[in-house]
Amino acid sequence: MSEQDQGLAASPRDWPRALFYVALLFSVFQIITAAFHPVSSQILRAVHVGFLLLVVFLCFPARGNAQPWQPMAWLLGLAGMATAFYQWCFEADLIQRSGDLTDSDLVIGLLLIVLVFEAARRVMGIALPLICALFLAYGLFGQYLPGDLMHRGYAIDQIVNQLAFGTEGLYGTPTYVSATYIFLFILFGAFLEQAGMIKLFTDFAMGLFGHKVGGPAKVSVVSSALMGTITGSGVANVVTTGQFTIPLMKRFGYKSAFAGGVEATSSMGSQIMPPIMGAVAFIMAETINVPFFEVAKAALIPAMLYFGSVFWMVHLEAKRSNLRGLPKDECPNPWAAVKQRWYLLIPLFVLIYLLFSGRTPLFSGMVGLALTSIVILGSAIILRVSSKVMRFVFWIVLGLLCAGFFRLGIGMVFGVVALLVAVCWFIKGGRDTLTICLHALVEGARHAVPVGIACALVGVIIGVVSLTGVASTFAGYILAIGQDNLFLSLVLTMLTCLVLGMGIPTIPNYIITSSIAAPALLDLGVPLIVSHMFVFYFGIMADLTPPVALACFAAAPIARESGLKISFWAVRIAVAGFVVPFMAVYEPALMLQGDSLLATLYVVAKALLAIGIWGAVFTGYLQARLSWWERLLGFFAGGSLILATPLSDEIGFVMVGLLIAQHCWRAHRAQAATA
Repeated sequence: MSEQDQGLAASPRDWPRALFYVALLFSVFQIITAAFHPVSSQILRAVHVGFLLLVVFLCFPARGNAQPWQPMAWLLGLAGMATAFYQWCFEADLIQRSGDLTDSDLVIGLLLIVLVFEAARRVMGIALPLICALFLAYGLFGQYLPGDLMHRGYAIDQIVNQLAFGTEGLYGTPTYVSATYIFLFILFGAFLEQAGMIKLFTDFAMGLFGHKVGGPAKVSVVSSALMGTITGSGVANVVTTGQFTIPLMKRFGYKSAFAGGVEATSSMGSQIMPPIMGAVAFIMAETINVPFFEVAKAALIPAMLYFGSVFWMVHLEAKRSNLRGLPKDECPNPWAAVKQRWYLLIPLFVLIYLLFSGRTPLFSGMVGLALTSIVILGSAIILRVSSKVMRFVFWIVLGLLCAGFFRLGIGMVFGVVALLVAVCWFIKGGRDTLTICLHALVEGARHAVPVGIACALVGVIIGVVSLTGVASTFAGYILAIGQDNLFLSLVLTMLTCLVLGMGIPTIPNYIITSSIAAPALLDLGVPLIVSHMFVFYFGIMADLTPPVALACFAAAPIARESGLKISFWAVRIAVAGFVVPFMAVYEPALMLQGDSLLATLYVVAKALLAIGIWGAVFTGYLQARLSWWERLLGFFAGGSLILATPLSDEIGFVMVGLLIAQHCWRAHRAQAATA
């Protein structure tokens, strides 16, 4: 089913009125609970899932591309909301009789489980529900299995209690993160997108790189990296920036599959790009109990290296195919673009400051969202004033009012927003701005649906793993196969991520693999955050892996090419970046897990060299086409730089030096001969 056929994919102004107001109410509920915490954590999670179910059943049909049959859609959606209100109404009773379910508890719990499975099937297809169903079956019938996989056995009421009424099932940590941090940051990105941040980033990237060799493809890489700072969603990035960059690449002679592959690969990097990153980063922070700042810090250099590797691969492919950029006079002035929309950067810089100063993601997200709405509403008012002095005074006063948030609380911010809304209501063009804000709230609900449903469903895996302790069994298998060989264990973990990613999104991929493989890596001496980042990185790569490469299939309608062909190009473009997580495991300084700046600089330089040589190997081009033996030598040289064994670095440096010197000499001779 294509996104264009789903109610969620249309413009909010074209949505059915009931659906529009449900999505709006969803966003308002999330903002109020984030700001004032009027309900308990359990109720917040339950209502969040209830809203997700209601929106899904109103938008996604049971099969095909037709609109859902509304009577059945409302019946299923309201049944989902009923499970939430049951948790709300009987919260105290459920706590008192925890583990001792009544008949009505059992019915509500079973209904919730069935509805979440069905919602996930409609949104993401059958792959993830099937995997979760296997875990559910293991919880129910695992006592009949032989060997280490056998457990003591659990009755259906125990399974339902674990999944539907606790915080280690459907309402587990991923759902909590989805209902708090993730939703706020999704809203933050939606507001900035509606306000014109996409045009700012694309114009800036076009101005800097559009006229270079391979310019249109480089614009895709840079604009996706910039969009990643506010969205954290790979597929959303493909759909937004891809509408501009893919046709641009095709217009300048790039193959459709290559154009789609560049955009898909670039966009997936948004999930690891600070400050917002993807939903996995917030789940990781909660799972391993570290501040989000630490996760963002660990991801900073790998994210830059990821986009650097994609940029390098694009450059080499463009040189190999002799693909030129746009005429310089057709490229916008990048600094003029910044000057025109500079105010949109204020919330982003404030958010970065708050996150990296140790504030919680919830606090930072709330401030960022509030500040974004204030900037959008304020600019709609003051940009109509010609006096620069008045503009300056206006922004100073608004800044002072916002600063009052830290002393007077969130109520101050809501008061400022209400005042600006009132002014916009009465000025010319102000109501258009208010419409933009409403659409941003609705868009936030739209983008939250696939993330939230995935977070809820993987709670089945979390609940069963927690109940049965099967994760330690799988970790033992990995350790046994690897036989205390770290490299082999890393390869097995990578393959697990890539295989799982052929059918499921990054979030469940990370949760499954981190539950199974991360403990094994930890036992082999890999630092906790590095082991989880390793799994996260290859979970992202898995969305580019055929046959079900989600980002590539999102690019397919825009590129007018098969998603499978795009995925092969995407893997080829991304492959040089495979060195990054391996190198981080052997030298954690790459993820800033150390005190030595010199060690970090050394490993970054080594990583850049390895990426550079592997990029040439897999494209088959540097200054000229590489011969087969040069590519073989380059492959082993890059591999030697990854390993942190005695003399491996020295051998790698020598091999790279000899290869580059020889290749440049050969290319120079060939050029002189044809001159």
